[in-house]
Amino acid sequence: MKTMEFEEMKRIWDQQNQLPLYTYDSQAIHHRILSKKRSAIHITNFSELMLIIVNLGSAGFVVAVNIFKEISNLYLYLMAGWMFVTALYSLISRVRRLRGEDNFERSMLGDLKHAINVATYQVRLSQIMRWNILPIGTLALLSVLGKSESVWVVILMLGFFFLVYWAGGWEHNIYKNKKRELEILFNKLKEE
Repeated sequence: MKTMEFEEMKRIWDQQNQLPLYTYDSQAIHHRILSKKRSAIHITNFSELMLIIVNLGSAGFVVAVNIFKEISNLYLYLMAGWMFVTALYSLISRVRRLRGEDNFERSMLGDLKHAINVATYQVRLSQIMRWNILPIGTLALLSVLGKSESVWVVILMLGFFFLVYWAGGWEHNIYKNKKRELEILFNKLKEE
C-alpha cells in the first residue's frame, strides 16, 4: 500500500516532468508529501510512547518481583535500571524532537525536509532499540544462569532474544526504505 503511494507520487512527478515548470500540479505533490509526513510522525509518536511505557512498566515489574518475592538477584536490578535509563532516554529524545518541529518552513520542500528529519530520527531510534536487546538479553540470561535453571530455559530465552533481534532488524529496514523514498523525492525536487 505504502509502496503504491510512493509509486503514484513518483508517477505524478514523472508525468509532470514532461510538462513545462508552470504546469506542475504542485498541490497534488504537496498533499502526498504531507500524507507521508503525517504517517512518519504517527509511527514515531507510537514508537516513542511504546518504548517509554513498556520500559517503565517492565522495570517496575522486575523491581516489584525482586522486592516482594525476596529473590534479590543483582542482574534483575541491573536490568530494571537499564530499562529505566532506556525509558528516560526515549523521553528526552521525544522532547527534543518535538521542540525541533517548528524549525521547518511550511512549504513543499520544508514539509519534505521535516518528513525526512522524522524518518531519520525513526531509523536511528529503531537501530538503538535493536542494539538495546543485547544488554537486556545478556542481563536476563545472567539472572537465570545464577539460579541453576534448566538448560531448556536458557535455550528458550536465547531463541526468544534472537527472534526479537531479527524482528528488530526487519523493522529497521522498513524505516530505512521509507526514508530512502523521501530522499529520492527530495533530490528530484531539488533538481527541478
